[in-house]
Amino acid sequence: MSPIQDIAFVRYTVPDLDRLQPFLADFGLHQVARTDRALYSRAAGPLHHAHVAELGAENRHVGFGLLARNAEALGEVARRVGRPIEANPEPGGGQRVRFTDPAGFVVDVIHGQATHAPLPMREPVAANTATERRRRGQPIRMTPRPSTVTRLGHMALLVTDFEPTYAFYRHVLGFLPSDTYWAGAEDNTVAAFMHCGLGPQWTDHHTLAIITSQGGRTRFDHAAFEVIDLDDVVQGGEYLKARGHVHSWGVGRHIQGSQIFDYWRDPFGNKVEHWTDGDLVNDTTPVGSAPFSLDELRQWAPPLTPEFLA
Repeated sequence: MSPIQDIAFVRYTVPDLDRLQPFLADFGLHQVARTDRALYSRAAGPLHHAHVAELGAENRHVGFGLLARNAEALGEVARRVGRPIEANPEPGGGQRVRFTDPAGFVVDVIHGQATHAPLPMREPVAANTATERRRRGQPIRMTPRPSTVTRLGHMALLVTDFEPTYAFYRHVLGFLPSDTYWAGAEDNTVAAFMHCGLGPQWTDHHTLAIITSQGGRTRFDHAAFEVIDLDDVVQGGEYLKARGHVHSWGVGRHIQGSQIFDYWRDPFGNKVEHWTDGDLVNDTTPVGSAPFSLDELRQWAPPLTPEFLA
């Protein structure tokens, strides 16, 4: 079983925290701590923070945090990667094991970090479908506002050396493939959507997506944040549009993972996703495999733009 329960946060370096913070608020994240050198933002769920931005000379994709299942699992991570358990010096505290993965990303596996009371959020909209009428005498009235980001759901990583990164997350941290892509021959895997291997427990279709980079450099493709429902995706997108932020692609529905998605760019070009209605898998779910193709990115959506692939 994987020692990892879920993803916790994503970490960037940006040249201007004051420029980033209003975008994050409009996207649906909330400032929870700030220093002269870093901005920490939370979602509506209980985790201390879901997004870390550190002040630096240029925009850079640094790494991310993962949640250990428990204290024993954190110790197991320390043994597997050959790094010590240390007190976490960042807001939220707790303990961490910090290491650099084969792709060069800084990874913090954390346990015992402080949590928050969840923020208030509305219930998902009860839909009246053609075959099931669940909303009776209850009209829907939405108010323009940011999406309610409930949590960070997954990261998609573009790496120049796929095999060692894929092997590390599979054999060292216990992630398992849910779906894979191949190119040329079926044994030439070039991308994997990976879930935390938690036995019979249901979990997100992918917590990490590891994809062979076509651009010659290792970087994040995107960080994906879960929102309440379809209305929250679209309403939040309209709010971002009205605030003058840059849209990347969507709304649509993916194939691998089935999420309804909408992608945006922060002021420094980092791609972030609102999503809802993703698949759940466990360790007995059959692993899918498909040839790599851009057609595999969506079941339905507007035409794919070159901007999205940049």
